[in-house]
Amino acid sequence: MINVISPINQLGYGITGLNVVKYLSKSTDVSLWCIGQPQVTNKEDADIISTALKNARYPDFNAPCIRIWHQHDMSQFVGRGTKIGFPIFELDTFSELEKHHLSSVDKIFVCSHWAKQIVENTIKDVEVCVIPLGVDTNIFKPLSEDELESSDRHQSTIFFNCGKWEVRKGHDILVDMFNEAFSENDDVQLWLMCENPFLSEEETKAWHSRYFRSKLGSKIKIIPRVNTQLEVYSIMKQIDCGVFPSRAEGWNLELLELMSCGKQVIATNYAAHTEFCNAENSYLIDVEETELANDNKWFFGTGNWAKITNKQISQCVEYMKYTHSMKQSLNLVPNLEGISTANQFSWDNTAEAIKSYV
Repeated sequence: MINVISPINQLGYGITGLNVVKYLSKSTDVSLWCIGQPQVTNKEDADIISTALKNARYPDFNAPCIRIWHQHDMSQFVGRGTKIGFPIFELDTFSELEKHHLSSVDKIFVCSHWAKQIVENTIKDVEVCVIPLGVDTNIFKPLSEDELESSDRHQSTIFFNCGKWEVRKGHDILVDMFNEAFSENDDVQLWLMCENPFLSEEETKAWHSRYFRSKLGSKIKIIPRVNTQLEVYSIMKQIDCGVFPSRAEGWNLELLELMSCGKQVIATNYAAHTEFCNAENSYLIDVEETELANDNKWFFGTGNWAKITNKQISQCVEYMKYTHSMKQSLNLVPNLEGISTANQFSWDNTAEAIKSYV
């Protein structure tokens, strides 16, 4: 038996929690305490979550308990077994509150070696284990030969970014990169699925306005948040290249999902997605230094993130231009290295890693 405390929904922690419970349940009993109301999108997942919730009525109080949640809220666990915190964080420094909570657990699970180093530099006398997250390759899969031929005939080069509106994710500069890379005469599009449920209506409108009122606003498409992973895939399969000029990431599920689809990806060479991004499977934006993380919304200078200067912007612009030229000359091929990488990051492997450390 393993006790799990986690949200179950279509946000980052919720997708992680769902898949951890789902794949652990293949080989062991799981008791689930859900943070918030569970949200599932198919009967198979509903049955698994329902069983795990029922198991929580009579839990094994000596079993280990994993709390998949923010690092500033690690005080509540179930039973007397090993207490394991599993935070997904983006910055290289913890606040005093975060350090206080993380120092209370017996073990800490993190997604990447980048994150492990940060914890080990800060929290003493606690075991830190790397548990990489996964991708469902049954959903996020490369195009068939027929689909590839059809996409070649569709000449527009489609760039794509997925992730809630934030300065941290580089949405303030992505529009400038797109406008610098191309002109009104280029057959390009930028698709964004960036709805942020934690923003006000006015804040959301400001993000939309920043893009639609830009030079190439007519080539930009903002897609509403969808409800299922299959719907996400139906969008990803249509695009040519994912662009992620992130200043910091705790993992970046969407980037790995695009790799699994065989799509080209552009990403900063920094933070947690360096666990699976390399020069063979990604166009990497070099990060030479960091700066205080401050967006006056979510981050206020506690910790650092990648510093994006004109040099990084220019590098991303060149990658975008190159991708477009390859598409227009019908030479844009599937990202085979990305597919190979994604195959190594399955949710089955995540579950096995958890079982080996609990």
